[in-house]
Amino acid sequence: MFYWFLKFVAVGPIVKLVFRPRVEGIEHVPATGAAIIASNHLSAADWIFMPLSLRRRVTFLAKAEYFTGTGLKGAAQRLFFGGSGQVPIDRTNASAAEDAIRTGIRILTRGKLLGIYPEGTRSPDGRLFRGKTGIARMTLETGAPVVPVAMVYEPRKVPLPGRLGRRLGEHLLRVVVRFGEPLDFSRYDGLSGDRFVERSITDEIMYEIMELSGQEYVDLYGAKVKKSMDTTGVTATEAVSRLQPPPHEAADRLPSSLAG
Repeated sequence: MFYWFLKFVAVGPIVKLVFRPRVEGIEHVPATGAAIIASNHLSAADWIFMPLSLRRRVTFLAKAEYFTGTGLKGAAQRLFFGGSGQVPIDRTNASAAEDAIRTGIRILTRGKLLGIYPEGTRSPDGRLFRGKTGIARMTLETGAPVVPVAMVYEPRKVPLPGRLGRRLGEHLLRVVVRFGEPLDFSRYDGLSGDRFVERSITDEIMYEIMELSGQEYVDLYGAKVKKSMDTTGVTATEAVSRLQPPPHEAADRLPSSLAG
């Protein structure tokens, strides 16, 4: 109930009024049954804009810390994240990745929409980074189609004169939520656990997201780039330059349009 209150009363109308998001390809999202909604991840607000564009509820996997806080702030966080369609995942233990995959599979077997950011973290510099293969496990073990999504943030002109209008124009963006055609990987039935197949499937998903978003692709995990940035103090561009393989090798690792 709280999810729908946030979506249609407390948050949704305000977000739509201020940001005026545009939705494209919504007909590609199944009206019923399980599906994985796989999106790029540019902003902390991505998980707000995308679910608002759909009539169906989208469930995300979230850090367990959002559900374990104490005091008034902790209670508010539990209420908000629990009520807004997020399921806690403990990312501190050794089996965190496997736990997240099993939880995702459980959500899908119940016929729900599961929201996933295959990159595993927000992009450090606006480019699209390598996807993690957990999404491939989920689609192989459940048969759920994968709907690729691109979050695009475009500059927005504010119809106000003078300095105020210019300042608002610098900060307000028009949000575009672009859904692609569902991807069916049933041709790989029985191959869950094959790391080469799972990598190929993940690369195909990332290719479709890249096509929808127009982002430049980087064949590195975003989390690895962020770790390098934190450790060395360099920019994302410098970290990528240090970590990326030579150009002739990187060219062979662009995500493929066809898995296999």
